Amino acid sequence: MPRIVGVDIPADKPIRIALRYIYGIGPTKAQQIVDRLGIDGQVRARDLTEDEVQRIAQEIERNHVVEGMLRRQVAQNIQRLKEINCYRGIRHKRGLPVRGQRTRTNARTRKGPRRTVAVKKSVKAMR
Repeated sequence: MPRIVGVDIPADKPIRIALRYIYGIGPTKAQQIVDRLGIDGQVRARDLTEDEVQRIAQEIERNHVVEGMLRRQVAQNIQRLKEINCYRGIRHKRGLPVRGQRTRTNARTRKGPRRTVAVKKSVKAMR
């Protein structure tokens, strides 16, 4: 299992797929990295030479923001939105959808499990 920028990438997958296990690298970036270094994207990660693994690691460290640094950047951006109390920041604070999705139905991922609200009894029912 090759280790690149602190992440163990799966050895049995093609390198262009295996690179996606690094936070911040998706399909396009993975293909660009492989193309820029002149490595065949279909070669399995376990079949890479130590030199190729080293070159991939250097390319990622030099030209891409990934893993811890990217997570820190995203967290700081969200924190800034919360501090300036903009609409998006307020939605983040309240744990509601940020990008305009409806909340009357759905939105369970952001809002969490349903909480049943007790129904008030009417005055007539109490007599």
